[in-house]
Amino acid sequence: MKPKHFLQFKDLEHSEFEYLFQRSKLLKARHAKRELYQPLRGRTLAMLFEKNSTRTRVSFEAGMNQLGGYALYLNSRDTQLGRGEPIEDVAEVISRMVDIVMIRTFEQEIIERFASHSRVPVINGLTDEYHPCQILADIFTYIEHRGSIKGKTVAWIGDSNNVCNTWMQAAKILDFNLHVSTPPGYEVEPERGESFESMHLECFADPHDAAKDADLLTTDVWTSMGYEDEADERNQDFADFRVDREMMKLAKKDALFMHCLPVHRGQEVEAEVIDGPQSVVWDEAENRLHTQKALMEYLLLGRINNS
Repeated sequence: MKPKHFLQFKDLEHSEFEYLFQRSKLLKARHAKRELYQPLRGRTLAMLFEKNSTRTRVSFEAGMNQLGGYALYLNSRDTQLGRGEPIEDVAEVISRMVDIVMIRTFEQEIIERFASHSRVPVINGLTDEYHPCQILADIFTYIEHRGSIKGKTVAWIGDSNNVCNTWMQAAKILDFNLHVSTPPGYEVEPERGESFESMHLECFADPHDAAKDADLLTTDVWTSMGYEDEADERNQDFADFRVDREMMKLAKKDALFMHCLPVHRGQEVEAEVIDGPQSVVWDEAENRLHTQKALMEYLLLGRINNS
């Protein structure tokens, strides 16, 4: 049997996400009670990093340890990837030695090629195009605080980056509305947005229009990894796209604010917003741990009775 991978959000179906959210809730509750639960004893997770990380490494490594398994950290300097070994060959070897792989890399093509030659499940820890584990945690966080996200409105303010691309896939699968507002020149790529109906995706030139009556406002840094040379230009282009208190007032009174972190207070978000009462960024960050535990458990063991 071919392994099930999680390379894009659309790799799983609605019913699978419903299961993962239920499972995440249970695993989080068990963790809070310090209950020992180790269904992955004897299993090994290989973590391949070509991009630096704080939350991705800690959440996957701690999560695998909590489930009783072992997490093996590898970066490009530690492997022959740094010397040009074909990614297909790396996949053939590593997948014969471990039980599951998480990769944080650059182009989506890299992880797709790895997965096509892997004997074990592969998880996308981040690529330039998609960040499915982040949105898995974000939506679980929304559910924790407000219930089902179906029919709600999420406003994405800022760059149409990998996180935005993943929100678009999630909106279609989980049936919620996504408002996207970006500066000119940073719009959603046509090939990513053309398959979406207006009920799932609407783009706005003015971020205040996108924020109106939203249930959730979310954003990211203006300059993602790999675009540091554009930082000065981006700071100018995005100056009117800062999520501030006035923008939050346009959303619903009980709207939440999220940010995948790290954050630059005073740039993409006003300090009073991210540190304010509507912000759930710390729950959002913690939930990477619990949703990824549910994901790894599911990819390796399938559905388990949620009890």
